[in-house]
Amino acid sequence: MARFLDQTLFAELAEKAAASPRGRQNVNFHEMQEPCHRMAVGLQPSTYVQPHRHLSADKAETLLVLKGRLGILIFSETGEVLSTRVLQAGGECQGVDLSPGVFHGLVVLEPDSIMFECKAGPYRAVGEGELADWAPREGEAGMAEYHRWMLAQFD
Repeated sequence: MARFLDQTLFAELAEKAAASPRGRQNVNFHEMQEPCHRMAVGLQPSTYVQPHRHLSADKAETLLVLKGRLGILIFSETGEVLSTRVLQAGGECQGVDLSPGVFHGLVVLEPDSIMFECKAGPYRAVGEGELADWAPREGEAGMAEYHRWMLAQFD
């Protein structure tokens, strides 16, 4: 089977992300038991991606921006920003390959952004020590302020 990453898919994902309370929507190109998980993700500026890391040695992660602009923040173990980078479709930097264990967070800098994500399967919920304890969880008090701070790193 062939699945195309085209403007029709991008428009559908952007629309569904805009309608989602979380401000994001994905479509999987993989079956859950496959060893390589591949997905396109529609993202809106309202989405909050709590800084996190993947500790399993096989959980490297590659993100490529297909449409729009994202900001990625790389953090130390204690929450210090080590680096930031704008990822932009057709721009100077279009993506990032993250090694296991690297704390990272994303912000959406342009409405209707679309990224492609690839990492090892099978899916496993973020586990002990993988969510940054120095950043609020989604829905917790302080989340909106922290999200605004993350966005401000790209002003």
